[in-house]
Amino acid sequence: MKSLIVEDDFTSRLLLQTFLARYGECHTAANGDEAISAFQLASSQTSEYDLVCVDILMPGLNGKEVVKRVRDLEERRGVLSSQGVKIIMTTGLNDTREVFHSFKVLCDAYMRKPIHTGTLLGHLRYYNLVE
Repeated sequence: MKSLIVEDDFTSRLLLQTFLARYGECHTAANGDEAISAFQLASSQTSEYDLVCVDILMPGLNGKEVVKRVRDLEERRGVLSSQGVKIIMTTGLNDTREVFHSFKVLCDAYMRKPIHTGTLLGHLRYYNLVE
């Protein structure tokens, strides 16, 4: 599994990276612009990401905008969101509207921080990204 973590908080980024690196190649981006660049580069090299974990609240390009752009890039390549990269939105917010808006921009799952690795592993298994 190849994953990309998009998180502006160093500690959160490091924790996710440490966990996901057990399952394969794991890249990080500290903001939305870096994430889009990494996604485009991986796609151009036909080495797409299987998973993107993206924080909703980031300075500059926020998580919802990242998801929209990733889905637009996939659509241009003829990839349906249901068959594209699996995107898990992460946030420290406890706001039902944020959950609704996250799914509206076509994320696959939503997790509140602190991220529980057992729950994350459940998502990875559900999407057949790990055994």
